[in-house]
Amino acid sequence: MVSWQSIPLWDDDAWDGDNGPDHDSAPGLVADDPPGVGALGVFDLETTGIDVREDRIVTAHVGVLDAGGRVVSARNWLADPGVEIPAGATAVHGITTDHARAAGRSAAEVVAEVTAALRELFDRGIPVVAYNAPFDFSMLKYEALRHSVEPIAAPSPVIDPLVVDKTYDRYRRGKRTLEVVAAHYAVPLEGAHDAAADAVAAGRVAQAIAARYGLELGSLELHTQQVSWARAQAESLTEYFISIGRLDPEDALDGSWPIR
Repeated sequence: MVSWQSIPLWDDDAWDGDNGPDHDSAPGLVADDPPGVGALGVFDLETTGIDVREDRIVTAHVGVLDAGGRVVSARNWLADPGVEIPAGATAVHGITTDHARAAGRSAAEVVAEVTAALRELFDRGIPVVAYNAPFDFSMLKYEALRHSVEPIAAPSPVIDPLVVDKTYDRYRRGKRTLEVVAAHYAVPLEGAHDAAADAVAAGRVAQAIAARYGLELGSLELHTQQVSWARAQAESLTEYFISIGRLDPEDALDGSWPIR
């Protein structure tokens, strides 16, 4: 049997996508100007693997969308993770070890800048969308600790379209990967497993879900509700995995949200 740590923090296999394009670091601060009412931060990482404690960040994106889903501010990072990038990870996001070493910046600098960009958004009260938020925020936390950067201990407000979609359309059959859910809400996603493309698509999916179900994105109430929803979803998935023999009863999935 396997414990929760070795199970992906999403429901579906995340290592079966297309290769993504190369990433380059982009200068400038995130959201230099007031983004306006209804603005959303967006955040995504591509990594060396799915173990949030041991794997490393390869690429990152932090940006801001306006209320209509237009990108008004964005920043991309490419890091040299300091370890070999497994072939399986390269097959997903397209970044090889050689490319990361040649073109990437030091992991410590990247982690510090990504953390600072997100902290700025939270400090300004801008909600941040992250699809399957516990993966990205937990990965960033452990990378921050690794590189002696003060982590964001309690990111808020966060919007996780995976959690919200599973709550409001609980019985819809099929996978809930970002690609599938984006298609369900008619949100284009070109270049899946590219941090920028995934982050922007996740933000627009959040806006589409909010429009369909009349939600107020970024409210503290919605953030708090997602804490409960994620816990309940983990409990339900645990019961299912036990029933099919994938988990032992003592190996419950961790439903902590938005960070573990």
